[in-house]
Amino acid sequence: MEYWTPVRPGSRDLRHIRLNCLNSLSSLSSVWRRSRERPPPFRPVLIMNNIATRHTTRRTLLRGLTLAAAGTCLPAAVAHAATPAAAATAASTETYTLTLVHVGRTGAPTTDYTTHVIGVSGAAAGFKHLLREETESTVTLRVPKGRYLLDSSISVYSPRIETDWIVQPRLDVDGDTTVVFDPRSAQPIDVVPPEAGTEFRLGGVLVEVAHGGGTASVHIINATPTLRMAHQGPAAEPGSVRQWVDCYWKGEKQWYALGYAFTSDRALTGLVRRPKAAELGTLTVHAPAPASGPGYGFVTLEPSGPTAAMVPQPLLVPGSTTFLTTPERGAWNIGYSTPRVTDETPPTVYEAVDIQVRAGATRLVTFDSPVFGPALDPRPGARPAGVRTGNTIRLDLSLLADGEGHLSKDPLFEGASTTLHRNGGLVGTLRGTPGQAEFTVPSPRADYRLSTTAARPGGRVTATWTFTSAASAQPAELPLSVVRFTPELRADGTAAPYTTSLVPVTVQGAAATSGIRCLAVSVSTDAGTTWSRVPMVGSHASVRTPGPGGTVSFRAELTDAVGNTLTQTQIGAYRVTAG
Repeated sequence: MEYWTPVRPGSRDLRHIRLNCLNSLSSLSSVWRRSRERPPPFRPVLIMNNIATRHTTRRTLLRGLTLAAAGTCLPAAVAHAATPAAAATAASTETYTLTLVHVGRTGAPTTDYTTHVIGVSGAAAGFKHLLREETESTVTLRVPKGRYLLDSSISVYSPRIETDWIVQPRLDVDGDTTVVFDPRSAQPIDVVPPEAGTEFRLGGVLVEVAHGGGTASVHIINATPTLRMAHQGPAAEPGSVRQWVDCYWKGEKQWYALGYAFTSDRALTGLVRRPKAAELGTLTVHAPAPASGPGYGFVTLEPSGPTAAMVPQPLLVPGSTTFLTTPERGAWNIGYSTPRVTDETPPTVYEAVDIQVRAGATRLVTFDSPVFGPALDPRPGARPAGVRTGNTIRLDLSLLADGEGHLSKDPLFEGASTTLHRNGGLVGTLRGTPGQAEFTVPSPRADYRLSTTAARPGGRVTATWTFTSAASAQPAELPLSVVRFTPELRADGTAAPYTTSLVPVTVQGAAATSGIRCLAVSVSTDAGTTWSRVPMVGSHASVRTPGPGGTVSFRAELTDAVGNTLTQTQIGAYRVTAG
């Protein structure tokens, strides 16, 4: 990833800075030496113009660029992701001269621009060319015949950096062509929250164009509320131009995530939105103190669909942060990274996806809170927790998902192992990441016993399954089930002493599909030394907590309608409030 930043406003002397793209919150946490030290305030300084095709992982790219900006205090950075210009696919490809002329707000020629020429369809498909640091305001290219998407960001220093973004979603090249990028028709992207005195943190616009089976996109991120935008050229086909605008503001007590989506035949020429407080939904993200103790984690919020901008922010835990969001933007994805235990230990990274928030309503999402245990990915098309492919049995299970079922990356654990038996004989034991293992077994059908366990501070989670399996020509999902316990806990992840409550019990996986033959739940208040079967009231277990400072452990014994079994124990599932 390359970052180019002017040494001083208006200067053509550019300092070239190369940074590794940070593609996860785990990487972001490593920017600061210790998570218990307060990170520097987030000051994004990134103006990004990005080329993306249908083969580009735009969300990964965007996350990396934004997180890199968060950890890099540059005065004014411009970031680009582009491949070199594609050559004609064959010597016989018909090409023409494309002349690009750039002028500033006064109409005079300018060289302070960044321009992309992107082929969308026809012989132009796959063509990409970036113009940057040019010494002339007029540039000529040889390009194949076809449909193109063009954009140019023209910088203005007055004295702060401002940007005029000109987007031409349709250019049909079938002869020599001249395009003039003229920002004098640009209008502000003016999206402002209802609270006075808020601070603009980051904004972005993403434009995607489809034609003739091809798709291309451009997008820009601005760190100041000075972006202006204009459509240029003829209209494209109805519904072929999709656009997303995302702006983030920091208020006195909450953030504002204001996003809008449009579908039309033209790029935007400015945008004015003044949402009222009653038109916004409230999304609160909470994290209790982790087992490692208080510190700074990180939270990101981004739209679930195509994303124009996202903002990571530090969160002192235990604690909460609140976002007021525009419901018309659709669902949101939230990422949370726990404080680091040591410099060598990666933080646990969670993600909650497709969170809907209605106008006037409040949605609370809690991360890294009990009860920790196995959970399956509920998203359509998600990879199964267990798969047999030929003679290979592979387990890929989130064994330490948090209390709301958020799957975790690099979970905090103190030791983990997975063991497989076949017809009573040991196949092998693997140690390493919780819930991750792969074994090679003979082809014939056999009875299997698969057990995986992981210890975490204050507890241990173990799941043991029995099933039959044989090699098959195609990958076959293993009939694995898990049980989720979701007690209502206090904000600090504890329960009141000497209270009886109904704890929801949810079955996921094979038994949820085939049916449950029997399910028994037992509770221990002495860390698993003794167990007591508890009554079930519908899909809830009746549980009484011990005295102050005690713990509650769960054991579930399940048999599905086919005869596959699960024995699952969660030692130290949650604590009772002390004192």
